[in-house]
Amino acid sequence: MRKFWIAALCVVLGGCAVQRAEIAQDARAQMVGMSKEQVLTCMGAPSTKAAEGATEAWGYASGNGMRVTDASFDRFGGTAVSSSRFCNINIVFGSGLVTAVNYSGPTGGLLTAGEQCAYAVNACVTKR
Repeated sequence: MRKFWIAALCVVLGGCAVQRAEIAQDARAQMVGMSKEQVLTCMGAPSTKAAEGATEAWGYASGNGMRVTDASFDRFGGTAVSSSRFCNINIVFGSGLVTAVNYSGPTGGLLTAGEQCAYAVNACVTKR
């Protein structure tokens, strides 16, 4: 019975990560065309800004501090590797409107790419 509840918890938590990945993917399309004012309203002030000519980029950091640990053991001992997941978001503007939303960093797992980005863009996206 205990194994059942552990498996059920994993499915529920995994489902949340998939939903966040979908939100991050939707933001890439839905945010294109937004004004700077709209981005400020839904994401807040950027942590970095850069401009070159008519192009401007705003940078945001996103994530929940999730750490992923993998361990393996054999008859001689074991090893463990730990890594953090996070997302760096660049919102690119041309003529005052969003032209691209770019993500970088270890943003999620194999099936949940971008899920760490959803924390910052969630308020900018219309839910399905």
